[in-house]
Amino acid sequence: MQPGYKLNVEVKNPPTALQLATQIGLLEFENSELQNLENKDAIVLLAFGTTYKDTRTKTFDAICNLIQQNFSNQKVVMSFTSHIIIKHIKQREGSCNYLTPEETLDLLLQEKFTRIALLPLTTIPGIEYKYDVALFHEYKFKFKKMTLATPLIYWQGQVNQPDDILETLQALDLPKFEQGTAILIMTHGTPDPANAYYAAMQLKLQKLGRNDAHIYTVEGYPTVEDYIPDLKVQGVQKIILLPFTMTAGVHVLQDMEVTHRKILQDAGFKVETILRGIAENKNIRQLFLKHTIDAVKKLQ
Repeated sequence: MQPGYKLNVEVKNPPTALQLATQIGLLEFENSELQNLENKDAIVLLAFGTTYKDTRTKTFDAICNLIQQNFSNQKVVMSFTSHIIIKHIKQREGSCNYLTPEETLDLLLQEKFTRIALLPLTTIPGIEYKYDVALFHEYKFKFKKMTLATPLIYWQGQVNQPDDILETLQALDLPKFEQGTAILIMTHGTPDPANAYYAAMQLKLQKLGRNDAHIYTVEGYPTVEDYIPDLKVQGVQKIILLPFTMTAGVHVLQDMEVTHRKILQDAGFKVETILRGIAENKNIRQLFLKHTIDAVKKLQ
């Protein structure tokens, strides 16, 4: 994979702000002052987290296990960015094995790890990914070397770059086309401009010939209600709801399964739901592994 962007060679001694603004794609930083330290590598997985234990096992733990199997000589650790989720897990289960990213990196420093690869377990480069980028820049000077992989969807097929959107949509294994049936794919949505990735996903679905599949959001645009008039005009009678979220957590089991189902049923549609987070899909987990491999290669 080629670097995301290179400054023009005529730009001499670019200021720090310009250097940071033009760092896109897989990030890496090598600390020249710590090069004499022995290499001791760790991979840190960065997830928002979920309080639902069953889906946590099928998704985040499954990804962690897959990466550990492929990097058996390195420490692999999962961290949750949501302090609230960590608190609720402790309250519900009596304990929590997941630390925040800051706690995780501080602990790795104490254990004398020197090279760190960070893997965002997020779908798009929205607010959660910005947290990961900020974390990278906060801690990069404390280690010999650090890399930050890209989220599941980042590149859109730009020159010399992969098409993460197409790869991801193909990995989803959507239900087969059926006359009179539409598929509504629930995403989280975000106030961040990265919400536009969902429009790009919609265009890629059309490229794949899936005009029956539509992206909607819980907390962004478009919403499930936005599709009802057009689906009525198209003569759609049945709707399959499925999530494009990492886990089958609160948004799936409450928003999609209860609220969105009722909205569509009240509008006269027959509704079927698929209650699986995308990280339960082994093909999606392989894509995260691919991103991990890229980050570790840069690390080494």
